[in-house]
Amino acid sequence: MAKFLLWAVVILAVLLVSRILAQQKARARHLAERRQAEIGQQAAETMVRCAHCQVYLPRSEAFLSQGRTWCSAEHARMGLKR
Repeated sequence: MAKFLLWAVVILAVLLVSRILAQQKARARHLAERRQAEIGQQAAETMVRCAHCQVYLPRSEAFLSQGRTWCSAEHARMGLKR
């Protein structure tokens, strides 16, 4: 009877430890997916249109001059298309 109780305790301990490890792994996976989603949202950038050629480009690449956005310094110098 003592051997049976010992094996029952060992099996229950193994099951408990495996369940705890599975929960930690799931939590880590969830945090990694959340970080990936946040990185993806941060990567999105506002698009603007060149006042000369009407091409869309990311705001970080646009030239701002005379209160308008331009795709290049040349288009900023040329001004609005006629």
